[in-house]
Parts: sequence; C-alpha cells; structure tokens
Amino acid sequence: MTAASGRLRLGVVGLGRLGKRHAENLAYRVPGAALVAACSPIEEERAWARETLPAPRLYADYADLLADREVDAVWLVTPSSLHAQQIVDALRAGKHVFCEKPLSLDLAECERVLAEAARYPHLQTTIGFMRRFDPSYKDAFDKIEAGAIGRPFLVRSQTTDKNDTDGFFVRFAATSGGIFLDCTVHDIDVARWLLGKPRARRVFATGTVALHEGLREFGDVDNGVAVCEFEDGKLAMFYASRTQAHGNDTHSEVIGTAGALAIGHNPRANRVEIYDAGGIRNECTPSFFDRFEDAFLHEARAFVAAVQGGGQSGATLADALEATRIGMAMRASLQSGEAVVL
Repeated sequence: MTAASGRLRLGVVGLGRLGKRHAENLAYRVPGAALVAACSPIEEERAWARETLPAPRLYADYADLLADREVDAVWLVTPSSLHAQQIVDALRAGKHVFCEKPLSLDLAECERVLAEAARYPHLQTTIGFMRRFDPSYKDAFDKIEAGAIGRPFLVRSQTTDKNDTDGFFVRFAATSGGIFLDCTVHDIDVARWLLGKPRARRVFATGTVALHEGLREFGDVDNGVAVCEFEDGKLAMFYASRTQAHGNDTHSEVIGTAGALAIGHNPRANRVEIYDAGGIRNECTPSFFDRFEDAFLHEARAFVAAVQGGGQSGATLADALEATRIGMAMRASLQSGEAVVL
C-alpha cells in the first residue's frame, strides 16, 4: 500500500464486459483503493482503459503486471481456464488476489490452488461470489443467523438469463463448463452459505434444449434443474435458464422450521408499476449487471477492507472448491441420467 495515502494499489487483469465494470468501480467508487494498473492482451481494451481510467500503467502481458512492485493486489476477470495458474502466479509474486468465479473447472486445479495459498497465509485470496454482498441476500443471511425462520433446511434458487438471440452462450459453451458450472454455481454457493455450509452428499440433474440447438454439440442444455442433498437432511433445488423472455430473473427462497424468506421473487428494474390495457406489471432487470450492481460494488469495498484489516471477506478458496465439486457432479448427472454420490 502507498505509504502516503494508505490506499491498496490494485491491478485489474481482463477488460471484457465484466472487467470494465470492476475497473470503473475500483477506480472511482471504492474508498481505500487505487487502480494503478490494468492488463489485457487486446489493444482495444487497453485503449478503453487509457481513455476511461485514471492513468493506469497498461500491460499486454500478465507477467509484466506481476513484476510491478507498485501493485499490491490483482483483480482477475479472465477466462475460467486461466484462473488457477494466475492465482498461483500472483501469490508467488506477493500479491493479494481477487478472482472472479469459478476458481477452476478442474477439481485437481482447485486443490492445487488451496495448497499453494496455504503457503501464503498473510495474503488475502477471495473468489467473486458477489451475491453474498447483495444487500437483500445479506439481510436474509443475517435474519437466518438471528433465528428468524428457525432451523433452515431447504433452499430453492434460480439463475435465469434473458434469451440471447445473438448466440453468445453457444459460442461460449466450449469453455463455460456447462450451464450448472456457469450459472448455477452462484446458487450453489448461496445455498451452502444460507444453510450453514453443509457438505453435499448426492446430486441429480436433468435439462433440456428449448431454443439453442447448438448447445447439444457440447453436451449442454439451455434449461437445467437439479436437486442437491446435503448432510443433516438439508436440501437445495436449482433452476438455470438461458431462454427467459422477460429478463434476468435471479431469486432464492429459504425454508426453515419456523418460517421462510424469499429474496428477489419479483425481479424489478425499479419501483415503477405500469397500469394499462395489458394489465399491471413492472419492468424486469435486463441482465445480471443490473441486478447485482450494488453487490459488485460492496464486494470490492469488502475486499479492500479485508486486505487492510487482515480479515477474510466473501467466499474462500474452500467455498469455491465445494461449489465447483457440486457443479461438476451436476454436469455428470445431466450427462449420465443418474444421481451422483459425492
């Protein structure tokens, strides 16, 4: 950190659609953060950074950014296949790490990162499960912790995106890990978090291709459902979709022995209600950016505060490993048609 200001000096790596959002948050909206560097192999993205961000040092090569002694922490928003090695390289370079999900699409790689991170206990390493920082999800978590619904035993959660007629998800399918690792992994993490982090025992998953026929080539579906049995009799039910007509509809429900909590059942873009000949309705959040804008910001602020205060913030590497383990079991169940025991 800079001695004069006490601010955490960050370098963002990856400046795609989500990387740009993170970069702007870190540059302008996170007290205690100084975005001093940005890295992308794509010249157009570096040009965007040059024009948009407050004069960061720009790198085309990740190794060059890691060699920058004035970078305290890296913020990885890169392809999933690169995450594990990039985290290891950052830790070896003495940098704190924030990495977007998933930790890896390979369990052995997840375990390798955990083993490496154990060698650097003084460095903060966080995986970006931002729903933990969404004000509504956090409020539900606090109420559950306070005993508001008794003992929670069942979570129903969904991540459903507005239908993409451009076919982005089909092009992405070869490297996404499938719908459960790409979309449901957030719901898996939320379910474990709200249920007290139980260990999964068995999963069953199935799905269908409703619109995007190109997904069949990759053994993927555009709509999937799954059930996960946890230890101590706890359960979770998941739905993932890429074909919704109305927008991004992400919501969860937690059922306990003395009540229930619903989070985001009505995906509102704002508080305006429209009354006309078509009925009474409200507009929906068009994308996950819009739904979780506050969560991304709170997540960044919490990471900076955690590094400065030496505590843990958000999902740990172990949490990310468990979410990946469950998501991979769901993918295996989808492909085999059989339940998978963990």
